[in-house]
Amino acid sequence: MPKRRVGQLDFVDGLVAQRPQSRPSALMEIARLVDWAPFEKLLGAIPVAARGEPSYPALVMFKALLLQRWHGLSDPEMETALADHSTIWRFREKLGSHDLLDPLLAEANRQIEAAGLMVKQGTLIDATLVTSAARRPRMDEGKTSSTDKEARFGTTNERGRFAFGYKMHVAVDAGSGLVRDMRLTPANVQDVSVAPQLLDQAAGTVYADRGYDSDGLRSELARRELGDGLMRRKRGRPLTEADVARNHELSLVRRAVESLFGTMKRTYRLGRMRAFSQLSNAADLTLFCLAFNLRRWRVLAAQ
Repeated sequence: MPKRRVGQLDFVDGLVAQRPQSRPSALMEIARLVDWAPFEKLLGAIPVAARGEPSYPALVMFKALLLQRWHGLSDPEMETALADHSTIWRFREKLGSHDLLDPLLAEANRQIEAAGLMVKQGTLIDATLVTSAARRPRMDEGKTSSTDKEARFGTTNERGRFAFGYKMHVAVDAGSGLVRDMRLTPANVQDVSVAPQLLDQAAGTVYADRGYDSDGLRSELARRELGDGLMRRKRGRPLTEADVARNHELSLVRRAVESLFGTMKRTYRLGRMRAFSQLSNAADLTLFCLAFNLRRWRVLAAQ
């Protein structure tokens, strides 16, 4: 398949530079830290173009997706840079369908850890609801959507209100704030049931809110020789003063994961899903984690 001849991402960097109050390209700063060769190897087997037209190199497309995240560019704005926004859309879909996003995130984390910036003394696990891109169905419509068939209703932490969409589950490094792992489920899936899937990359003490307080998860932490930082909830008896004090201390430790969700929804504009399937939305959120970690690497390296 023919490849377009593009050595760097000049066409996208040029677009970013023209935006009002634009900062220097994050890609140019991060490029000094990242070894792109392993990413290129992971991406190399993906057929980028459809219908036989010349394709952009896969690594260039990957960098374009990162720039899109860092600078809040929409697909139409990327269309201005690429002359075909469907190229971006198709490539993002292929990253998910080829199961490449988890390996790409793992490679980023491997390089960050090799730089000595992944502290690995504690792990924060938490979940947040992200509303569906589809219209919220009425409760009498069977609680499903014909447009987004995998989205479900879930209870928020605020007064038991319902939201329709998905739930993003994350494991975050307690010392650095870097995302170690992410899973996406329909919004009705309980946080504690997903927690064991987030422990493969965990280290030190695992911190989580009251929703994770269960005998099963504490047994799993013990089996993996991980510390118990789960906040306690009332389980047929009032909390003791020691439990209340412990919960308060743990809530202070957990602030980093809440900051991650705030950055995701405010800065990266991901308070609402952009696609109509769990696979596509998982790809979108894993790309966010990747972009967040690479940008966080730049901050930590400068400290």
